[in-house]
Amino acid sequence: MVAITDAVPAATPKPMLWAGRILTGLVTAFMTFDIVIKLIDMQVVRESLVQLGYPPELGPTIGAIELICLLLYLFPRTAVLGAVLLTAVMGGAISSHLRIGDPLISHTLFGVYLGAAIWGGLYLRDARLRAIFPIRL
Repeated sequence: MVAITDAVPAATPKPMLWAGRILTGLVTAFMTFDIVIKLIDMQVVRESLVQLGYPPELGPTIGAIELICLLLYLFPRTAVLGAVLLTAVMGGAISSHLRIGDPLISHTLFGVYLGAAIWGGLYLRDARLRAIFPIRL
């Protein structure tokens, strides 16, 4: 029997690789913006945290956690761990917005959209991930 780690995945076609890189770039751009406004402790972040029911001084801490997760996601050796941790961050955001009754499509499900982009970018870039989770039609 051949273990999954013993199988050599096929090379990633260039269009798929570039689609994955672009999707990852969009996620990175959004997360970088979100992290920066939290780390510099902008007033809009403090107000949003209060609206969500969190102490306003948690912004920089949340930003630092997001930064660590994003950095893990961007390095190929730790990309899957970073995607898992970013998914956890998105889950917290989803639950926070759901709890206070924010609009479903624009606010509550935004974490789902971002999570899909996180995993979609990684899936398109990494043949090993596609070998573990093949799409069967």
